Amino acid sequence: MTHRFYILLLLIIFSTTSIQAQLHSEKSKFTKQDTLRGSITPERAWWDLTYYHLDIKVNPEEKYISGKNTIQYKVLENNSVLQIDLQAPLKITKVIQNGNILEVTQDGNAHFITLKNNQDIGSIQSLDVYYEGHPREAVNAPWDGGISWKKDQNGNHFIASSCQGIGASVWWPNKDHMYDEVDSMLISVNVPDKLMNISNGRLRLVEQIDTTKTYHWIVKSPINNYGVNINIGDYVKFSEVYDGIAGNLDMDYYVLKDNLEKAKEHFKDAPKMMKAFEHWFGPYPFYKDGFKLVEVPYLGMEHQSSVTYGNQYKKGYLGNDWSGTGWGLKFDFIIIHESGHEWFANNITYKDIADMWIHESFTCYSESLFLDYYFGKKAASEYVIGIRRNIQNDKPIIGQYDVNNEGSGDMYFKGANMLHTLRQLIEDDEKWRQILRGLNRTFYHQTVTTKQIEDYISKETKIDLTEFFNQYLRTTKIPTLEYKIENKELKYRWTKIVDKFDMPIQITLDGKEQWIFPKAEWKTIPLESKNPSFEINPNFYVESKQL
Repeated sequence: MTHRFYILLLLIIFSTTSIQAQLHSEKSKFTKQDTLRGSITPERAWWDLTYYHLDIKVNPEEKYISGKNTIQYKVLENNSVLQIDLQAPLKITKVIQNGNILEVTQDGNAHFITLKNNQDIGSIQSLDVYYEGHPREAVNAPWDGGISWKKDQNGNHFIASSCQGIGASVWWPNKDHMYDEVDSMLISVNVPDKLMNISNGRLRLVEQIDTTKTYHWIVKSPINNYGVNINIGDYVKFSEVYDGIAGNLDMDYYVLKDNLEKAKEHFKDAPKMMKAFEHWFGPYPFYKDGFKLVEVPYLGMEHQSSVTYGNQYKKGYLGNDWSGTGWGLKFDFIIIHESGHEWFANNITYKDIADMWIHESFTCYSESLFLDYYFGKKAASEYVIGIRRNIQNDKPIIGQYDVNNEGSGDMYFKGANMLHTLRQLIEDDEKWRQILRGLNRTFYHQTVTTKQIEDYISKETKIDLTEFFNQYLRTTKIPTLEYKIENKELKYRWTKIVDKFDMPIQITLDGKEQWIFPKAEWKTIPLESKNPSFEINPNFYVESKQL
């Protein structure tokens, strides 16, 4: 996100300051804590997650969480020290395996547990990590991360988690690295009985315990750690069954009681989204777990099968259009964007946050594809071209690896335009659609690297896209077509390019569309007239300069 993770505040929407830069702050020096969080340490590498049972009590009045996480894993290599992450001010109170209380040493947010029992290779083991405390409060969710402790207009507690970037360990103990997703999960959350907790997956059981209720949610699909969520409030539910590609899909909506009637009308964008995205990306990846849209006290986030919503029941982004074309007001940005992450973020997940573009570029582009499905290709193109005005080219889209470092916020708007440019190069919209569907099929419920995505697209297009991706993902340079018209000749070349960049481009010359194949060296085309009209196809994200 979802999510997600787009832009900061409404009042800076149309400013020239980089909206994403506020989400993806520069960091030139990295610490040991960055490495412990961002790398596959020896204490992580030797065990493979299989199952979590997060069993907690949430005390809204005290803003306090207590409970445990049962962690089940398969032993891959010989080792006796296991790393679990939990961020202050939360504290691990004890860890138990097979009845033994284990020694825990702490290095910042990383906790190293010394195991007593033999960890035989191939065996399935589990341990219980007990913890408690006041989790970090999210001041401006979802960007700073943590727990939002709010109240609705009737004075009822309205609470939600959001933690991409900062990490799930901001509110519960887990293996806080994206490379290893748990295969399945049970989430049990105890709250005051006048409130409901909505989490991922399907509701298995509600237990009444004195003046509290425990909501048990089962997740049957692999899930990334930041996708796990709690949402606590005075909710009401309405539902529908969507006739999807893979059968009947339960689509449930949880909203505050006062918003029920407006939600029933406004959330019609959700089945529309599902229809468009199943067309473009293939079957919704989590039929086992259903789809939920859950109202929260912040803008929203792409929590798997429990997408959160706080866009104030407005079209666009809080009633505004990123593209300035009007097309952005044809849909609710949060419903479309955050749900798009179910395919790109929750189905296909980056292994390292440096490759966050895999989530955000494809999902930002999904907004254009939604328009394409309902309003046509011209509308889609106008929208994605319009969002270029938000591109900053401040730093490369890909961040630094193994230190929990995101790249530039340009992964949204620039990344979407990179993909739109690639669509032009393919020149076959059905083939492009099959590539998008093939990505979701080939990497179904997997964590991936940028190289895997690049290699797959190159293979399917039968185009070596190495320099194309190097140009747009790893530099801030925009390919610039320099040209001059003189002596009845058109001369042209690429500048501001990486070595060996040779992308063809479509132009209109004297009213006739044609492809040209610029290189770094000048090339020449003879002309029939001295002053022909010249135009670059605007669907290519490039710049031009007439000499």
